[in-house]
Amino acid sequence: MAGVTTIGDRAERVPKQDRSRATRQRLLEAAVSCLAEHGWAGSTVTVVAERAGVSRGAAQHHFPTREDLFTAAVEYVAEERSTALRALFPQGAAEDRRAVISALVDLYTGPLFRAALHLWVAASNEEQLRPQVTELEARVGRETHRIAVDLLGADESRPGVRETVQGLLDMARGLGLANLLTDDAARRDRVVTQWAVLLNEALA
Repeated sequence: MAGVTTIGDRAERVPKQDRSRATRQRLLEAAVSCLAEHGWAGSTVTVVAERAGVSRGAAQHHFPTREDLFTAAVEYVAEERSTALRALFPQGAAEDRRAVISALVDLYTGPLFRAALHLWVAASNEEQLRPQVTELEARVGRETHRIAVDLLGADESRPGVRETVQGLLDMARGLGLANLLTDDAARRDRVVTQWAVLLNEALA
């Protein structure tokens, strides 16, 4: 009957929706991997589509432009990492601030940060890409700052606390940059320990 949706129609749509979501996720993960490994110049939509095991047409159905694909990819993984970070401390503010600092630093030493860095460099030269990346970085930065405040139990109504938390995140980003060229784990561990001492004093 015209205008009536049958159970069979609904059953047909659900798997299609699931397949569409799965395809989108594969594309996002492949884009981040390509960007981290090959940089902006070597990460075309075709390369990403091949890595994800989908056609170029399917990739462009989900992401009409290259810029759309890569900004969405970095945002997707950033959200996943934020979720994972909160899951490490499900009760919220942690007593062990060193563990929180270490987890925050880890955000900047993996493939997400490497991919994001390539995206930032590309945005500095690509006018079409810059507004999207600038907006993305602002959103990711605000979310990471909120998570840090929550997990550290920081009271930002006190003078200097907001700047202290932001300084921690800036330090973590710097450690991530140092880690791009060499394995800086030993030095990073000492810095994390010292920052835990400083934060315990500043946030007491």
